[in-house]
Amino acid sequence: MAKNKNKSEKVVLAYSGGLDTSVILPWLKETYGYEVIAFAADLGQGDELAGIKKKALASGAVKCVVKDLRKEFVEQYLWPLLKAGAVYEKGYLLGTSVARPLIAKHQVQVAHAQGATAVAHGATGKGNDQVRFEVTYMALDPSLKIISPWKDPKFTLTSREAAVDYAKKHGIPIEQTKKKLYSRDRNLWHLSHEGADLEDPANEPKDELFVMSRPVSKTPGKPDYVEISFNKDLPVKLNGKRISGVKLIEMLNRLGGKHGIGQLDLVENRLVGIKSRGVYETPGGTILKTAHDCLESLTLDRETMHYKQQLGLKYAELVYYGLWFCQLREALDAFVDVTQRNVTGSVRMKLLKGRCTPAGIKSPNSLYQTDLASFKMGAEYDPTDATGFIRLFGLQTKVAAIVNKKKHKGTKT
Repeated sequence: MAKNKNKSEKVVLAYSGGLDTSVILPWLKETYGYEVIAFAADLGQGDELAGIKKKALASGAVKCVVKDLRKEFVEQYLWPLLKAGAVYEKGYLLGTSVARPLIAKHQVQVAHAQGATAVAHGATGKGNDQVRFEVTYMALDPSLKIISPWKDPKFTLTSREAAVDYAKKHGIPIEQTKKKLYSRDRNLWHLSHEGADLEDPANEPKDELFVMSRPVSKTPGKPDYVEISFNKDLPVKLNGKRISGVKLIEMLNRLGGKHGIGQLDLVENRLVGIKSRGVYETPGGTILKTAHDCLESLTLDRETMHYKQQLGLKYAELVYYGLWFCQLREALDAFVDVTQRNVTGSVRMKLLKGRCTPAGIKSPNSLYQTDLASFKMGAEYDPTDATGFIRLFGLQTKVAAIVNKKKHKGTKT
Protein backbone atom coordinates (compact mmCIF):
# COMPACT_ATOMS: atom_id res chain seq x y z
CA MET A 1 0.00 0.00 0.00
CA ALA A 2 1.08 3.54 -0.70
CA LYS A 3 2.53 5.45 2.21
CA ASN A 4 1.69 9.00 3.20
CA LYS A 5 4.50 11.33 2.10
CA ASN A 6 4.44 13.03 5.48
CA LYS A 7 5.58 10.08 7.56
CA SER A 8 6.13 12.23 10.66
CA GLU A 9 2.52 13.38 10.99
CA LYS A 10 1.34 12.74 14.54
CA VAL A 11 -2.06 11.23 15.28
CA VAL A 12 -3.63 10.79 18.71
CA LEU A 13 -5.73 7.63 18.83
CA ALA A 14 -8.44 7.09 21.44
CA TYR A 15 -7.07 3.77 22.66
CA SER A 16 -8.91 1.32 24.90
CA GLY A 17 -6.82 -1.77 24.29
CA GLY A 18 -9.91 -3.57 23.02
CA LEU A 19 -10.10 -5.44 19.75
CA ASP A 20 -10.85 -2.52 17.44
CA THR A 21 -8.24 -0.04 18.65
CA SER A 22 -5.69 -2.83 19.12
CA VAL A 23 -5.68 -3.51 15.39
CA ILE A 24 -6.27 0.09 14.28
CA LEU A 25 -3.09 1.33 15.95
CA PRO A 26 -0.67 -0.79 13.86
CA TRP A 27 -2.92 -0.39 10.80
CA LEU A 28 -2.55 3.40 10.91
CA LYS A 29 1.22 3.06 11.12
CA GLU A 30 1.44 0.35 8.47
CA THR A 31 -0.94 1.97 5.98
CA TYR A 32 -0.11 5.67 6.25
CA GLY A 33 3.13 5.86 8.20
CA TYR A 34 1.63 7.95 10.98
CA GLU A 35 3.34 8.42 14.31
CA VAL A 36 0.56 7.16 16.55
CA ILE A 37 0.20 8.43 20.10
CA ALA A 38 -2.18 6.23 22.07
CA PHE A 39 -4.46 7.98 24.56
CA ALA A 40 -6.22 5.91 27.22
CA ALA A 41 -8.73 7.39 29.66
CA ASP A 42 -9.16 5.79 33.06
CA LEU A 43 -12.91 6.05 33.65
CA GLY A 44 -13.08 3.24 36.16
CA GLN A 45 -12.72 0.21 33.89
CA GLY A 46 -10.35 -1.38 36.38
CA ASP A 47 -8.13 -4.27 35.27
CA GLU A 48 -8.75 -3.49 31.60
CA LEU A 49 -6.03 -0.83 31.80
CA ALA A 50 -3.43 -3.16 33.27
CA GLY A 51 -0.38 -3.18 31.00
CA ILE A 52 -2.03 -0.88 28.47
CA LYS A 53 1.08 1.27 27.97
CA LYS A 54 3.24 -1.77 27.31
CA LYS A 55 0.67 -3.15 24.88
CA ALA A 56 0.32 0.15 23.00
CA LEU A 57 4.08 0.56 22.59
CA ALA A 58 4.47 -3.07 21.52
CA SER A 59 1.74 -2.49 18.91
CA GLY A 60 3.63 0.41 17.34
CA ALA A 61 2.68 3.52 19.30
CA VAL A 62 5.44 6.10 19.72
CA LYS A 63 3.91 7.09 23.04
CA CYS A 64 1.01 6.14 25.31
CA VAL A 65 -0.68 8.72 27.53
CA VAL A 66 -2.98 7.48 30.30
CA LYS A 67 -5.09 9.93 32.31
CA ASP A 68 -7.12 9.19 35.44
CA LEU A 69 -10.39 10.98 34.68
CA ARG A 70 -12.63 9.24 37.22
CA LYS A 71 -13.21 12.28 39.46
CA GLU A 72 -13.96 14.55 36.50
CA PHE A 73 -16.19 11.87 34.98
CA VAL A 74 -18.29 11.66 38.14
CA GLU A 75 -18.48 15.30 39.11
CA GLN A 76 -18.76 17.00 35.73
CA TYR A 77 -20.58 14.37 33.67
CA LEU A 78 -22.38 11.75 35.76
CA TRP A 79 -23.79 14.08 38.40
CA PRO A 80 -25.33 16.47 35.81
CA LEU A 81 -26.75 13.40 34.05
CA LEU A 82 -28.21 12.11 37.32
CA LYS A 83 -29.69 15.50 38.28
CA ALA A 84 -31.34 15.88 34.89
CA GLY A 85 -33.03 12.49 35.17
CA ALA A 86 -31.80 11.63 31.68
CA VAL A 87 -32.83 8.18 30.44
CA TYR A 88 -32.77 7.19 26.77
CA GLU A 89 -35.72 5.16 25.49
CA LYS A 90 -37.13 4.26 28.90
CA GLY A 91 -34.13 2.40 30.27
CA TYR A 92 -30.64 3.23 29.03
CA LEU A 93 -28.71 5.29 31.59
CA LEU A 94 -26.24 6.50 28.95
CA GLY A 95 -23.03 5.02 30.35
CA THR A 96 -21.15 4.86 27.06
CA SER A 97 -22.77 7.97 25.62
CA VAL A 98 -21.77 10.31 28.44
CA ALA A 99 -18.17 9.06 28.51
CA ARG A 100 -17.27 9.73 24.87
CA PRO A 101 -17.23 13.55 25.03
CA LEU A 102 -14.92 13.42 28.05
CA ILE A 103 -12.51 11.06 26.29
CA ALA A 104 -12.55 13.18 23.14
CA LYS A 105 -12.00 16.38 25.14
CA HIS A 106 -8.80 15.05 26.69
CA GLN A 107 -7.75 13.48 23.40
CA VAL A 108 -7.82 16.97 21.87
CA GLN A 109 -5.78 18.28 24.80
CA VAL A 110 -3.18 15.55 24.26
CA ALA A 111 -3.05 16.43 20.55
CA HIS A 112 -2.27 20.04 21.47
CA ALA A 113 0.37 19.03 24.02
CA GLN A 114 2.08 16.56 21.66
CA GLY A 115 1.95 18.70 18.52
CA ALA A 116 -0.36 16.30 16.72
CA THR A 117 -2.30 17.40 13.67
CA ALA A 118 -4.96 14.67 13.78
CA VAL A 119 -7.15 12.64 16.12
CA ALA A 120 -8.49 9.15 15.47
CA HIS A 121 -11.00 6.73 16.96
CA GLY A 122 -11.99 3.11 16.48
CA ALA A 123 -15.77 3.52 16.31
CA THR A 124 -17.51 1.73 13.45
CA GLY A 125 -19.33 3.46 10.61
CA LYS A 126 -22.66 2.04 11.78
CA GLY A 127 -22.71 3.18 15.36
CA ASN A 128 -23.29 6.20 17.55
CA ASP A 129 -19.76 6.57 18.90
CA GLN A 130 -18.35 7.85 15.60
CA VAL A 131 -20.73 10.80 15.91
CA ARG A 132 -19.97 11.41 19.57
CA PHE A 133 -16.22 11.48 19.02
CA GLU A 134 -16.22 13.52 15.84
CA VAL A 135 -18.79 16.11 16.93
CA THR A 136 -16.73 16.70 20.08
CA TYR A 137 -13.52 17.09 18.05
CA MET A 138 -15.27 19.65 15.87
CA ALA A 139 -16.65 21.51 18.87
CA LEU A 140 -13.29 21.78 20.65
CA ASP A 141 -10.83 22.17 17.77
CA PRO A 142 -12.21 22.21 14.22
CA SER A 143 -8.69 22.54 12.80
CA LEU A 144 -7.73 18.98 13.76
CA LYS A 145 -7.88 16.32 11.06
CA ILE A 146 -10.28 13.50 11.95
CA ILE A 147 -9.26 9.95 11.06
CA SER A 148 -11.91 7.25 11.18
CA PRO A 149 -10.46 3.99 9.82
CA TRP A 150 -13.81 2.20 9.66
CA LYS A 151 -14.89 4.75 7.05
CA ASP A 152 -11.59 4.52 5.14
CA PRO A 153 -11.90 2.53 1.85
CA LYS A 154 -8.47 0.99 2.56
CA PHE A 155 -9.63 -0.46 5.86
CA THR A 156 -10.52 -4.09 5.19
CA LEU A 157 -10.87 -5.29 8.78
CA THR A 158 -14.61 -4.76 8.64
CA SER A 159 -15.62 -7.68 10.85
CA ARG A 160 -14.55 -8.75 14.29
CA GLU A 161 -13.38 -12.08 12.85
CA ALA A 162 -11.07 -10.25 10.40
CA ALA A 163 -9.75 -8.11 13.24
CA VAL A 164 -8.95 -11.23 15.28
CA ASP A 165 -7.02 -12.69 12.33
CA TYR A 166 -5.10 -9.42 11.87
CA ALA A 167 -4.20 -9.28 15.55
CA LYS A 168 -2.99 -12.87 15.49
CA LYS A 169 -0.90 -12.26 12.36
CA HIS A 170 0.75 -9.19 13.89
CA GLY A 171 1.28 -10.71 17.31
CA ILE A 172 -1.08 -8.29 19.07
CA PRO A 173 -2.40 -9.70 22.38
CA ILE A 174 -6.20 -9.58 22.59
CA GLU A 175 -8.81 -11.23 24.81
CA GLN A 176 -11.30 -11.84 22.01
CA THR A 177 -11.45 -15.04 20.01
CA LYS A 178 -13.75 -16.02 17.17
CA LYS A 179 -15.90 -17.80 19.77
CA LYS A 180 -15.88 -14.85 22.17
CA LEU A 181 -16.74 -11.80 20.13
CA TYR A 182 -18.81 -9.57 22.40
CA SER A 183 -18.13 -5.90 21.99
CA ARG A 184 -17.94 -4.44 25.48
CA ASP A 185 -17.50 -0.96 26.88
CA ARG A 186 -16.91 -0.53 30.60
CA ASN A 187 -16.51 2.43 32.90
CA LEU A 188 -17.44 3.40 36.44
CA TRP A 189 -21.09 3.89 35.50
CA HIS A 190 -21.83 0.78 33.47
CA LEU A 191 -20.82 -2.12 31.25
CA SER A 192 -22.37 -2.64 27.82
CA HIS A 193 -22.48 -5.84 25.79
CA GLU A 194 -23.17 -6.04 22.05
CA GLY A 195 -22.53 -8.40 19.17
CA ALA A 196 -22.21 -12.19 18.84
CA ASP A 197 -25.42 -14.03 19.85
CA LEU A 198 -26.94 -10.75 21.11
CA GLU A 199 -27.36 -9.58 17.51
CA ASP A 200 -30.46 -11.80 17.37
CA PRO A 201 -33.09 -10.27 19.69
CA ALA A 202 -34.65 -13.73 20.01
CA ASN A 203 -31.65 -14.92 22.03
CA GLU A 204 -31.85 -14.59 25.79
CA PRO A 205 -28.66 -13.20 27.36
CA LYS A 206 -26.62 -16.04 28.82
CA ASP A 207 -25.82 -16.06 32.52
CA GLU A 208 -22.10 -15.98 31.79
CA LEU A 209 -22.54 -12.71 29.87
CA PHE A 210 -22.81 -10.66 33.06
CA VAL A 211 -19.63 -9.26 34.57
CA MET A 212 -20.53 -6.43 36.97
CA SER A 213 -23.58 -8.20 38.37
CA ARG A 214 -24.94 -11.65 39.10
CA PRO A 215 -27.73 -13.20 37.06
CA VAL A 216 -30.92 -12.48 39.00
CA SER A 217 -31.58 -16.22 39.42
CA LYS A 218 -28.31 -16.50 41.36
CA THR A 219 -28.78 -13.54 43.71
CA PRO A 220 -29.42 -13.86 47.46
CA GLY A 221 -32.93 -14.36 48.82
CA LYS A 222 -32.28 -11.92 51.65
CA PRO A 223 -32.31 -8.16 50.92
CA ASP A 224 -29.66 -5.57 51.70
CA TYR A 225 -30.57 -2.03 52.72
CA VAL A 226 -28.54 1.05 51.87
CA GLU A 227 -29.13 4.69 52.75
CA ILE A 228 -28.01 7.45 50.37
CA SER A 229 -27.95 11.06 51.53
CA PHE A 230 -28.16 13.99 49.11
CA ASN A 231 -27.23 17.61 49.75
CA LYS A 232 -28.76 20.03 47.24
CA ASP A 233 -28.98 17.29 44.61
CA LEU A 234 -25.55 15.65 45.06
CA PRO A 235 -25.17 12.26 46.76
CA VAL A 236 -22.67 12.88 49.57
CA LYS A 237 -23.13 10.10 52.14
CA LEU A 238 -23.56 6.34 52.16
CA ASN A 239 -25.12 4.86 55.29
CA GLY A 240 -24.45 8.11 57.12
CA LYS A 241 -20.76 8.35 56.22
CA ARG A 242 -19.42 11.04 53.91
CA ILE A 243 -17.90 9.55 50.76
CA SER A 244 -16.44 10.70 47.45
CA GLY A 245 -18.45 10.26 44.28
CA VAL A 246 -16.03 7.72 42.84
CA LYS A 247 -16.04 5.55 45.98
CA LEU A 248 -19.81 5.85 46.29
CA ILE A 249 -20.41 4.48 42.80
CA GLU A 250 -17.82 1.73 43.28
CA MET A 251 -19.47 0.55 46.50
CA LEU A 252 -22.97 0.70 45.04
CA ASN A 253 -21.74 -1.23 42.00
CA ARG A 254 -20.53 -4.03 44.25
CA LEU A 255 -23.66 -4.08 46.38
CA GLY A 256 -26.05 -3.67 43.47
CA GLY A 257 -24.16 -6.26 41.43
CA LYS A 258 -24.60 -8.76 44.25
CA HIS A 259 -28.37 -8.44 43.84
CA GLY A 260 -28.50 -8.25 40.04
CA ILE A 261 -29.58 -4.59 40.06
CA GLY A 262 -29.50 -2.54 36.86
CA GLN A 263 -29.57 -5.20 34.14
CA LEU A 264 -31.22 -4.00 30.94
CA ASP A 265 -31.85 -5.81 27.66
CA LEU A 266 -32.73 -3.12 25.13
CA VAL A 267 -33.39 -2.82 21.41
CA GLU A 268 -32.68 0.86 20.85
CA ASN A 269 -32.78 3.37 18.01
CA ARG A 270 -29.32 4.53 17.06
CA LEU A 271 -28.81 8.07 15.82
CA VAL A 272 -27.77 6.76 12.38
CA GLY A 273 -31.17 5.15 11.89
CA ILE A 274 -30.34 1.54 12.76
CA LYS A 275 -31.96 -0.47 15.52
CA SER A 276 -29.43 -2.25 17.70
CA ARG A 277 -29.63 -4.60 20.65
CA GLY A 278 -27.50 -4.15 23.73
CA VAL A 279 -27.41 -5.59 27.22
CA TYR A 280 -26.37 -3.14 29.93
CA GLU A 281 -25.25 -3.50 33.52
CA THR A 282 -25.61 -0.32 35.59
CA PRO A 283 -25.95 -1.43 39.24
CA GLY A 284 -24.74 1.65 41.11
CA GLY A 285 -26.24 4.07 38.60
CA THR A 286 -29.64 2.41 38.84
CA ILE A 287 -29.64 2.66 42.64
CA LEU A 288 -28.65 6.34 42.51
CA LYS A 289 -31.17 7.18 39.80
CA THR A 290 -34.00 5.49 41.71
CA ALA A 291 -33.02 7.16 44.99
CA HIS A 292 -32.77 10.60 43.38
CA ASP A 293 -36.18 10.18 41.75
CA CYS A 294 -37.65 9.23 45.12
CA LEU A 295 -36.22 12.31 46.81
CA GLU A 296 -37.52 14.54 44.01
CA SER A 297 -41.00 13.07 44.50
CA LEU A 298 -40.91 14.51 48.01
CA THR A 299 -39.32 17.89 47.28
CA LEU A 300 -40.46 19.08 43.81
CA ASP A 301 -43.84 20.68 43.18
CA ARG A 302 -46.08 19.12 40.56
CA GLU A 303 -45.51 21.59 37.71
CA THR A 304 -41.73 21.60 38.13
CA MET A 305 -41.59 17.82 38.28
CA HIS A 306 -43.75 17.33 35.19
CA TYR A 307 -41.78 19.86 33.15
CA LYS A 308 -38.47 18.41 34.33
CA GLN A 309 -39.58 14.97 33.13
CA GLN A 310 -39.99 16.39 29.64
CA LEU A 311 -36.61 18.09 29.86
CA GLY A 312 -35.02 14.79 30.92
CA LEU A 313 -36.02 13.20 27.62
CA LYS A 314 -34.39 15.99 25.63
CA TYR A 315 -31.28 15.90 27.82
CA ALA A 316 -30.99 12.15 27.19
CA GLU A 317 -31.23 12.71 23.45
CA LEU A 318 -28.49 15.34 23.49
CA VAL A 319 -26.17 13.02 25.43
CA TYR A 320 -27.01 10.00 23.27
CA TYR A 321 -26.39 12.03 20.10
CA GLY A 322 -23.00 13.23 21.33
CA LEU A 323 -24.03 16.88 21.72
CA TRP A 324 -22.55 17.37 25.18
CA PHE A 325 -20.61 20.47 24.15
CA CYS A 326 -23.56 22.51 22.94
CA GLN A 327 -25.35 25.57 24.24
CA LEU A 328 -28.67 23.80 24.73
CA ARG A 329 -27.16 21.25 27.13
CA GLU A 330 -25.61 24.08 29.15
CA ALA A 331 -28.95 25.92 29.23
CA LEU A 332 -30.76 22.78 30.39
CA ASP A 333 -28.17 22.36 33.16
CA ALA A 334 -29.01 25.86 34.37
CA PHE A 335 -32.70 24.95 34.58
CA VAL A 336 -31.93 21.68 36.35
CA ASP A 337 -29.72 23.41 38.93
CA VAL A 338 -32.65 25.62 39.97
CA THR A 339 -34.93 22.60 40.39
CA GLN A 340 -32.39 20.91 42.65
CA ARG A 341 -32.09 23.62 45.31
CA ASN A 342 -34.35 21.75 47.74
CA VAL A 343 -33.39 18.20 46.79
CA THR A 344 -31.77 17.46 50.14
CA GLY A 345 -32.46 14.43 52.28
CA SER A 346 -31.91 10.70 52.52
CA VAL A 347 -33.39 7.67 50.82
CA ARG A 348 -33.23 4.12 52.17
CA MET A 349 -33.18 1.57 49.38
CA LYS A 350 -34.03 -2.12 49.52
CA LEU A 351 -32.05 -4.34 47.16
CA LEU A 352 -33.46 -7.74 46.31
CA LYS A 353 -33.66 -10.00 43.25
CA GLY A 354 -32.84 -7.41 40.60
CA ARG A 355 -34.99 -4.67 42.11
CA CYS A 356 -34.17 -1.57 44.15
CA THR A 357 -37.19 -0.09 45.88
CA PRO A 358 -37.56 2.76 48.37
CA ALA A 359 -37.81 1.73 52.00
CA GLY A 360 -38.09 5.24 53.44
CA ILE A 361 -37.55 8.85 52.29
CA LYS A 362 -36.76 11.85 54.51
CA SER A 363 -36.14 15.50 53.67
CA PRO A 364 -36.14 18.77 55.62
CA ASN A 365 -37.67 20.31 52.47
CA SER A 366 -40.45 17.78 52.07
CA LEU A 367 -43.64 19.07 50.45
CA TYR A 368 -45.49 16.05 51.77
CA GLN A 369 -47.77 17.08 54.63
CA THR A 370 -49.23 14.18 56.60
CA ASP A 371 -52.30 16.07 57.76
CA LEU A 372 -53.15 17.05 54.18
CA ALA A 373 -52.41 13.63 52.70
CA SER A 374 -54.40 11.75 55.36
CA PHE A 375 -57.85 10.38 54.50
CA LYS A 376 -59.01 11.90 57.75
CA MET A 377 -60.69 15.25 57.24
CA GLY A 378 -59.49 18.11 59.43
CA ALA A 379 -59.46 21.89 59.80
CA GLU A 380 -56.48 22.21 57.42
CA TYR A 381 -58.62 21.26 54.41
CA ASP A 382 -62.20 22.30 53.62
CA PRO A 383 -63.64 19.67 51.27
CA THR A 384 -66.39 22.03 50.11
CA ASP A 385 -63.71 24.06 48.33
CA ALA A 386 -63.41 21.16 45.90
CA THR A 387 -66.97 21.65 44.66
CA GLY A 388 -66.30 24.98 42.96
CA PHE A 389 -62.89 23.84 41.79
CA ILE A 390 -64.31 20.80 40.03
CA ARG A 391 -67.11 22.85 38.44
CA LEU A 392 -64.59 25.27 36.93
CA PHE A 393 -62.08 22.57 36.02
CA GLY A 394 -64.76 20.54 34.24
CA LEU A 395 -66.57 23.49 32.65
CA GLN A 396 -65.02 23.07 29.20
CA THR A 397 -65.87 19.37 29.25
CA LYS A 398 -69.45 20.15 30.24
CA VAL A 399 -69.86 22.79 27.52
CA ALA A 400 -68.49 20.44 24.86
CA ALA A 401 -70.88 17.70 25.97
CA ILE A 402 -73.89 20.09 25.76
CA VAL A 403 -72.90 21.26 22.26
CA ASN A 404 -72.28 17.72 21.01
CA LYS A 405 -75.61 16.57 22.39
CA LYS A 406 -77.43 19.37 20.51
CA LYS A 407 -75.58 18.52 17.28
CA HIS A 408 -76.44 14.87 17.70
CA LYS A 409 -80.17 15.66 18.14
CA GLY A 410 -80.09 17.90 15.08
CA THR A 411 -78.85 15.10 12.83
CA LYS A 412 -81.65 12.68 13.66
CA THR A 413 -84.19 11.93 10.92
